[in-house]
Amino acid sequence: MNLLTGIFQLGDTLLMLYAWAIIISAIISWLIAFNVINTRNQFVYTITDILHRITAPVLRPLQRIIPDLGGVDISPLILYLIIQFLVRPLWWDIYGVVRSSLA
Repeated sequence: MNLLTGIFQLGDTLLMLYAWAIIISAIISWLIAFNVINTRNQFVYTITDILHRITAPVLRPLQRIIPDLGGVDISPLILYLIIQFLVRPLWWDIYGVVRSSLA
């Protein structure tokens, strides 16, 4: 494995971790909305705060564009689909072009 492959695999892993952060953040927000978990718990608050700080900067522009669907926020789903079906394949296509040009 050369350095270029390692860099692209690291980037892919970071994209997957971000996708998981989006999913976990959405699930926790549903659990908070239905009073299943309590944000007064310090551990829950800390996890929620970390996930919000990680995902909010990317979700905020999508939330401005996507209309409100009766209190249901589908921006995490749309961001997840963008990562899975646009960014990651494009990421590996770029890797293929760069790798073939260096060979």
